[in-house]
Amino acid sequence: MTDTDLVVELDHVTKTYRQGKITVDALRGLDLQVRRGEFLALTGPSGSGKTTVLNLIGALDVPTSGRVLLEHQDLAALSRAQQSRLRRDRIGFVFQSYNLIPVLTAFENAELVLRLQGVAEDERTRRVRQLLVDVGLGGMEDRRPNEMSGGQQQRVAIARAIASAPAVILADEPTAHVDSATADMLLALMERLNRERGATFIFSTHDPRVMARARRIVRMSDGAIEGEETRS
Repeated sequence: MTDTDLVVELDHVTKTYRQGKITVDALRGLDLQVRRGEFLALTGPSGSGKTTVLNLIGALDVPTSGRVLLEHQDLAALSRAQQSRLRRDRIGFVFQSYNLIPVLTAFENAELVLRLQGVAEDERTRRVRQLLVDVGLGGMEDRRPNEMSGGQQQRVAIARAIASAPAVILADEPTAHVDSATADMLLALMERLNRERGATFIFSTHDPRVMARARRIVRMSDGAIEGEETRS
């Protein structure tokens, strides 16, 4: 692979928080590269820095030092408006709490990013209807979140995350609030989207089921990478 395959780069990144008079080193000189099409799990105990890494890649926070690059763009060098557009166009988010808009239907939630991008209505309709079929929600386009199970809501969230074919999808504990059978179905779905669409997934997780499916596992502790494992 060449440098053009790099989607995410963290270059000697530190992140320090102040909690009153206490300084907390959330990340300590972290280096990480993620290539297009990876299915990667960040794992480690609470406080190890997993979610901080996702927040930095997602342009939701900035490093104290070092650089975070997405498709070779230094995120800290972008204006707030540019960061907002980048999050809309090039980053998909899957949250443990789904983060669907309650008054919108499954279709309307899934199409939201495309609508914000100004994609024509006919094209939005075509893409989103097919996407909902792909995630197993064909025929459920008009249901609102309170009419769906947790697993169905997370499928809508996954559809929304990949609708614009982003550079990377950041999934923060996506199986945390569903039962084991539903978690397995969601992971199989994301694995299929990764293989069939080439979608790049980065998970923050404690779930051994996610780690069992990941093709690369990065183990974190105290804000640093303590080891990693790659599988074919």
